[in-house]
Amino acid sequence: MHGTPPRDGHPGGVPVPIGPWTDPDAAFFTVGQAGDLLGVPAATLRRFDAAGAVSPERSAGGQRRYSSRQLGHARRLVDLVAEGLSLQAATRIAALEDEVAELRGRLGESEA
Repeated sequence: MHGTPPRDGHPGGVPVPIGPWTDPDAAFFTVGQAGDLLGVPAATLRRFDAAGAVSPERSAGGQRRYSSRQLGHARRLVDLVAEGLSLQAATRIAALEDEVAELRGRLGESEA
């Protein structure tokens, strides 16, 4: 049984991720699902898309599809806008925070 998870998929009580949702860039959440997960109306996400703040992929039928990574980014924007920032300012701050995190990661790698 070595290497085979128990039938409940939880070896040692830890869930085994299976499926496309394990890839943070797999875009499969609809705009309605994304809005529900973020607690915002779908119109908010459509506004973010129109402004270029979050760019979801499109299905063959042209419907927006969001990945987990995009939902995390959208969550940060929602939080910043709720703090009183404009969407443009929130987008810039989120981009700068991402850049700082990337640079810190590179610095940590070079120091190791």
